[in-house]
Amino acid sequence: MAERYPINIWINEERFAKLQAAGLSDMAKEAFAGLKVLSVMTTETQKDELIKRFPGSKCDTATTKTVELLPRVFKDKLFDLVIQHKSVEPDVVEKAMAIS
Repeated sequence: MAERYPINIWINEERFAKLQAAGLSDMAKEAFAGLKVLSVMTTETQKDELIKRFPGSKCDTATTKTVELLPRVFKDKLFDLVIQHKSVEPDVVEKAMAIS
């Protein structure tokens, strides 16, 4: 299976309510100290494109293999698309990249 890299989106009360309304609350996982995170998966190609497109972003290849430091506006769009499509798979990232 091809390598996948998560984009973690922190879930506050408002976002959790949206996840619940969409029937997706089980996708949010406890991170620490009661904070929840939603992991949206990217392909290696998407990861590379995101890092090129958004200067300052990076991939933590040493430990978590997460795509980090993406602009908030992109992550907000990504979250909205997760709700709309009820998915955290790379196709949602592709849609977010198409409109960014």
